[in-house]
Amino acid sequence: MASLSYDLTLAGLSVGSAAALTGIGLVVTYRATGVLNFAHGAIAMVCAYLLRQLTVEWGLPLPLAAAVTLLVVAPAIGLVLERAVFRPLAVLGGDPAQTLVASIGVFILLVGGAALLWGQGARADAPTLVSADPWGQLAVAGALVLAVWALTRFTRFGEELRAVVDDRRLAVLAGIDADRVAAAGWAFGSFTAGLTGVLLAPYVRLDPYGMPLLVMEVMAVAVAARMRNLPVAVVVALGIGVAQSQLTRLHPSGWGEPLLQAVGANLFVVALLVAALVLPGVGTGDALPRTATARVPTPPGAWIVAVVLFLLPFGFAGSDLTTSVQVPALAVILLSLVVVTGRGGQISLGQAAYAGLGALFTALLTNGRFPGLPELPALPALAVAVLLVAPLGLLTGWPAISRHGLALALATLAVGVGVSRFVFAQPYATSGLTLERPAGFTGDRAYYLLELALLGGALVLVAALRRGRTGRALAAMRDHEAGAAAAGVAVRTLKLAAFVTGAALAALGGGMLGMGLRAFDPGAYDPVRGLLWFAAVVVLGADSLLGSLVAAALLVGLDAGARGGVAAAVIGVLALLVGRFPGGPYEAVRAATRRLRRQPRLTPVGARVRGALAPAPAPAPAPANSAGPSEDDVSTPPRRTTAEPAVREALVADGLFLSYGGFAVLRGVSLSVVPGQVTAVVGPNGAGKSSLFHCLAGTVRPDRGRVAFGGRDLTRLPAHARTRAGVARTFQQLAVFPTLTVAENVRVGTEQGRVRDAAALDRALRLFDLTSVRDRPAAGLPTGTLRRVELARALAGAPHVLLLDEPAAGLDTGEVTALARVLRALAADGTALLVVEHDLDLVAGLADTVHVLTAGRIVASGPAGEVLDGGAP
Repeated sequence: MASLSYDLTLAGLSVGSAAALTGIGLVVTYRATGVLNFAHGAIAMVCAYLLRQLTVEWGLPLPLAAAVTLLVVAPAIGLVLERAVFRPLAVLGGDPAQTLVASIGVFILLVGGAALLWGQGARADAPTLVSADPWGQLAVAGALVLAVWALTRFTRFGEELRAVVDDRRLAVLAGIDADRVAAAGWAFGSFTAGLTGVLLAPYVRLDPYGMPLLVMEVMAVAVAARMRNLPVAVVVALGIGVAQSQLTRLHPSGWGEPLLQAVGANLFVVALLVAALVLPGVGTGDALPRTATARVPTPPGAWIVAVVLFLLPFGFAGSDLTTSVQVPALAVILLSLVVVTGRGGQISLGQAAYAGLGALFTALLTNGRFPGLPELPALPALAVAVLLVAPLGLLTGWPAISRHGLALALATLAVGVGVSRFVFAQPYATSGLTLERPAGFTGDRAYYLLELALLGGALVLVAALRRGRTGRALAAMRDHEAGAAAAGVAVRTLKLAAFVTGAALAALGGGMLGMGLRAFDPGAYDPVRGLLWFAAVVVLGADSLLGSLVAAALLVGLDAGARGGVAAAVIGVLALLVGRFPGGPYEAVRAATRRLRRQPRLTPVGARVRGALAPAPAPAPAPANSAGPSEDDVSTPPRRTTAEPAVREALVADGLFLSYGGFAVLRGVSLSVVPGQVTAVVGPNGAGKSSLFHCLAGTVRPDRGRVAFGGRDLTRLPAHARTRAGVARTFQQLAVFPTLTVAENVRVGTEQGRVRDAAALDRALRLFDLTSVRDRPAAGLPTGTLRRVELARALAGAPHVLLLDEPAAGLDTGEVTALARVLRALAADGTALLVVEHDLDLVAGLADTVHVLTAGRIVASGPAGEVLDGGAP
């Protein structure tokens, strides 16, 4: 028994050593560049294939081939990626979401390229660089850890690396070449990826899809180490490796046996699920680059062309028609990503799991093998499968409530990998399943007609989610989540609804795809395909219905009409360009045609003729103040309806305490925001003004104390609930929704606010002199105009209390004067206003009461003249 334990421990250490190498490479790359390299596994696979090519195919000696692969090619891949892909994104100001899409693009490109070069079959003759003896692999991992530790602690480069990790901008100002540090990080990360690949290749399946996914699973060790701590990554890797090996000793009987076997073979997947779903998230970037989800007008006639192309298969026969059957089904799956990613702005890398569950549940239901349910015909089975899978969207929807960007990407990927390994890959769940088409639609042509009908219904549903109140709320959440919550949008509920709807659509498409193939094929719903589908939707227009149709046809057509891997290679190249053309290929084509299009100009004679023929202009009305409304406009602000008189309620903060990491930022702050008055909070930077504001607005919950409004305790209410209770806010950094028009921005406030009033939109637009720009997209408008848009949206819901965070930021003198007129008029109408502001001249001319906040305490309060004349900061 002791001998068995020892042997299993050694075997686990061997596996853990390879995982440790992956963790080391991921951590070093992330620390040097801030990029979680999703392509790490693909680089490992390419290097493993290259070593085999050099030795098995070309006959080079193993030491020479290994030196070329690991010391030349692998670092060169990293340097090329840093220079050609990720440095341009940094220069262009790309956010973490763009970097994520580019990283996935590299992964897909390398996988597709490997499939084109070496084929899609598995290879079992990879050369062995280090023997299976775990001590050799442990020595390699240990040597790398010691080398990295020594480099970071005792060299100048290590000091520069730590400086770049702490604050890249400050490091650059100090004269550190951050690009050189990033290039070194990429080169070392790619070297460790290559080393992992060549060490694993002799003992695992070497194919373009299996190895990258296997390496991606062990990403858990880097996430558990918080992407920073190398010793933790190594210890976690070795521990999981040993535990996974020891689990093979257990042989329970009954229903637990297949489950334990699945866990024992996939303990790194379990670790990835725990690390991604339970541990605090890594990365805080937006869900998607906002410009990538901007409203892109569909080219004229494009829908006609799409309809014609989707009708063409009715003229096909044989294998061409059979292949075409996959296109509508895949289009429905991709529409699920339009809902979740394009409209909701949430990263979802696990949609393949829901598509596969839709196909699996449909097959189980038609075979009478679904527990507790009878055997069903094909179409009812598909409908029931969709209903069963839809609630499972909470698996990814729930993490999305508190996670964004990279953290959400890891969580959704973990769910997709977990479903693939613990459901699709288990014989007890999938063996012996057949999946027949519905009666009357067994032929390819008839079934294709049924698919078009289902696709049409899905298009109608998704189009409805892009319009109306729900569509505006989704767009607001996508463009600026905090701003949407401040406008009254129930962000948490909306996220869950988007993921549940996306899961239902993916299940529908997956079931359709399974029926088209007449079988449940786990490989059709592999997590790698989920990455491919996500990248295809993003690069072809995440919020474009037409883009999902084009992506489906492209993915199926390229792989069917050419060697496998072409589709992945093409999508990978397009994904690498997402930072330069974030609106998709339509934006790139329009930009190119605009440059080529010659703008006609009238000659002087033509200009005189046009002037002579033009009708006389009508008398112009008095010009409006471009910086804001005039005195007459705001003398009686039309905010409240006659059915709702002003209510005299105050917003009260009582003894608020708040700390971050043990440092107190608020120390017993109490104040009242009284109706009909302007209350101001001033103080030096770091005094706690923003923290106080967030506690009042509901974006931060105080450690102690109470926030009440009209006697109602709001302390535990989130931001959107406070807005609906009558407490609205604006932001220091503009919180507008750039993909919506000015009118749509304001309408979000009328639809989500406390009071529904059909005339509120027009009143708010007139009050803030926005009627002339009501139909223009908010993107690109001047700062002063956008400030008015934000104020109009906040007031459109008829709040009793308005919280203003640095409302004069970015405004010129005329705009500040106009803003002050509006705020005084609102106070005169009975609104309670709280202003947190640095502009003491604005405060002096506007505020009735001023509170001076210093070091988290109010040190002075009273009328503005007395407090400010007394030397407030």
